[in-house]
Amino acid sequence: MKQLRELKQEINSLTLKMKQEYPELYAYLDENPITLPNNQNPDLGVSTYSEYLDSLKQLLKRHFENHDPHSERM
Repeated sequence: MKQLRELKQEINSLTLKMKQEYPELYAYLDENPITLPNNQNPDLGVSTYSEYLDSLKQLLKRHFENHDPHSERM
């Protein structure tokens, strides 16, 4: 399993890529329900960051499938 620092770096890189190359997707990040936990003492450990990274990758994957099915940009 990846360490927390690695996950944060990968999330940072992926969100930067989305901001620069796919601004239409970047706008959806504020609407992502996993972005902000809804409880008073959220668990912000490796599993939370890993789930968030997976959700970002799925967002990009769905975008590619819907807009350019032959694209392998990730």
